[in-house]
Formats: sequence, C-alpha cells, structure tokens
Amino acid sequence: MADILLRIAAVLIFFSIVFGVLRLIIGRTVVDRVVAIDMLTVVSIALVALYAHLSGRFVYLDVALVYGLLSFLAVLAIARFLEKGP
Repeated sequence: MADILLRIAAVLIFFSIVFGVLRLIIGRTVVDRVVAIDMLTVVSIALVALYAHLSGRFVYLDVALVYGLLSFLAVLAIARFLEKGP
C-alpha cells in the first residue's frame, strides 16, 4: 500500500513540475514567472523529501529545509525589487 502511495506522490510531483514549467514559459508578467519559480522550488523540496524517504537518508530533509529558507528569502528579495519598479 505504501508503495502505491509513493508512486502516486511521484506522479503528482511530475505533473506539478510540468505545469510549473508551462506557467514559467507562458507567464505574461514577471509576477507570473516569479510565482512559477517559487512553485517549482516548493515542488523540488517535495521531491527531495520523497527521495529522503525512499533512500532512508533523512539528512536530505535538512537540505530541503535550508533550500526552503533560501527560496523564501529569494522571493522576498524579488518582491522588494519589483515593488520599487524600474
């Protein structure tokens, strides 16, 4: 049963990557593209967590936590830059 759930999670992560890349390509504004990149970082964190579970090496969860923190700070910096305007 757990194997089926892990496969479903992997398929959902794959589809979210596909839709995130589509939003990144099709996005009309800079904000759309920033949101797509932020979504892709969240999905990649989920992918790292899934890999940590599958491999049994939970040190990767620390990597995912640091990556999430850096992603949050990057989105804040981009939002501040976009707020000021050109």
